[in-house]
Amino acid sequence: MARSYRDLVAWKEAVELVTEIYRKTQIFPKEELYGLTSQLRRSAISIPSNIAEGQGRISKGEFKQFLGNARGSLFELGTQITIADNLGYLNKSDVNDLLELSAEVGRILNGLLTSIKAK
Repeated sequence: MARSYRDLVAWKEAVELVTEIYRKTQIFPKEELYGLTSQLRRSAISIPSNIAEGQGRISKGEFKQFLGNARGSLFELGTQITIADNLGYLNKSDVNDLLELSAEVGRILNGLLTSIKAK
């Protein structure tokens, strides 16, 4: 296992996803600041945060639980990206980029979960 959560590819990619979510939501309407903008950002932040917290736990079981929480937040984020798309807050290129990055984070998380279960 990695010495630090900062060594985990899943964490690094999830932080990149958070950064992109913040960049893309800067153009959202002001009235969404406490609505969809906040929800997107909180869901995104939850992903690397859960990875980091889980890696810091004592047991593999706890780590798996937190990775599961990260996956849940990732699915929540995907739903919110779709809603932002439906409302016209994001252009199609941004939607595709965010969904592609989300899918990559999901693949990495699944691989990490699989590797923990195999040990």
